[in-house]
Amino acid sequence: MKIDKTKLTLVLLVVIITIITCINPIYPHEQILQHIGTILLLVPLSIDIFRQRLPMSAFAGIVCFTILHVVGARYIYSYVPYKEWAVSLGIVDDGFFQDPRNHYDRLVHFSFGVLLFPYFVHVCRKWVRQQPLVAVLMAWLMIQTGSMMYELFEWMLTIVMTSESADYYNGQQGDIWDAQKDMALALLGSTGMFFYYILRSIMTRKRC
Repeated sequence: MKIDKTKLTLVLLVVIITIITCINPIYPHEQILQHIGTILLLVPLSIDIFRQRLPMSAFAGIVCFTILHVVGARYIYSYVPYKEWAVSLGIVDDGFFQDPRNHYDRLVHFSFGVLLFPYFVHVCRKWVRQQPLVAVLMAWLMIQTGSMMYELFEWMLTIVMTSESADYYNGQQGDIWDAQKDMALALLGSTGMFFYYILRSIMTRKRC
């Protein structure tokens, strides 16, 4: 059985980054819970190393999203020091970030809509056998459904966990509209990808 070396390298990169971020964990219990998602994301990647059915755009999208998630898991999203990193690298000055809220989770929800869109398009075209334009629409709908289901999962955790643990995992940071904003960002990212695919399809037809 032939193995795709490029895809294998990308998966090994994700595994190495995951291991590094688990060294001397800051929030050990919450980080373990966060890595349930990491395992779920690694499953299609690991399978595709051997089956080689995913296009590179879909594979790379899952890899990038997984890395973003792994970094977020290290700091349970609410405490990712991206502001400090940006200042120390000289990208911005100390007064650039005025909002005290940590917005890393917002980035990841937006990335969910962007980076996983190619994977869902592939699923719709190859598994569900949808026509190209229908597959794009279905992928867009799947992103919204997945985003909603995740927010419902977070809500269910608040029922079974202590309020402090639930707040750590959910990363609401006191925002009562956090779930709605997260879904809106996934919607925004996937809508951008939706129009990108539509425009690419129109341009391809014109060239033909």
